[in-house]
Order: sequence, then C-alpha cells, then structure tokens
Amino acid sequence: MATVTATVTPNTNLEPQKKNRIQVSNTKKPLFFYVNLAKRYIQQHDEVELSALGMAITTVVTVAEILKNNGLATEKKVLTSSVGMKDENKGRLVQKAKIEIVLGKSEKSENQMAPAPTGSGPAAEDKK
Repeated sequence: MATVTATVTPNTNLEPQKKNRIQVSNTKKPLFFYVNLAKRYIQQHDEVELSALGMAITTVVTVAEILKNNGLATEKKVLTSSVGMKDENKGRLVQKAKIEIVLGKSEKSENQMAPAPTGSGPAAEDKK
C-alpha cells in the first residue's frame, strides 16, 4: 500500500506588488493615514486598490466609504475571498477573510483635490 503525504504551505503572494495597492493594517497606522494615502494614490494613478485581511477589513471599508462620501472616489470593484495562513501560536492552517476594494477617481475629485488658488480673488483682496 502506497502512502501519499501532502504538505500545506501558507499563501505566499507570488503576484508582484502593484504601485497603486495599499495593504491596510488596523494596528500599525491611524485611519486617516490610509485616507490621505489613498487620496494621493488616486491623484497619481487614477485608481487605488485597498486590501486587508481579517480584522483590518473594517478599516478598509471605512476608508473607502470616507472617500466615496466626500466625492473623491467611485467604487469600481469589490472582491472577497479567504486565504489560508499558518497560525503563529498553534502552528495550524487557518482561514482568514480577505477584501480588495478598487476605487477610481470621480469627476468631482478633480476640483476637490486641486490646490487652492493663491494670490488674486476675493479672499486675497480682503486681506489687503
């Protein structure tokens, strides 16, 4: 009788790191760090991909909702999946939820993200 053994390896990201992807953690940075970073990525690349695992999913959804409600981005795509990872404490394979949200630049964002004009105008004349 032949014995078949299989090893399960944790998911290693073999895909190259995208320039417009933000991998969100709910422990490392404050919420508005990710909001401001996503704004900058949308300006530079016309879209941003927010991704998170497990407990950080709520942070990604909140960042996306802030950008959408302020008219800075529109939702293009939402992907959910689960990823097999090795538990550090117990050494076994556990499934973690994963979300990826792709946001695109909205029409309104062109005006809202542009720097405020300086020099002339009613506000500049009041200061004189």
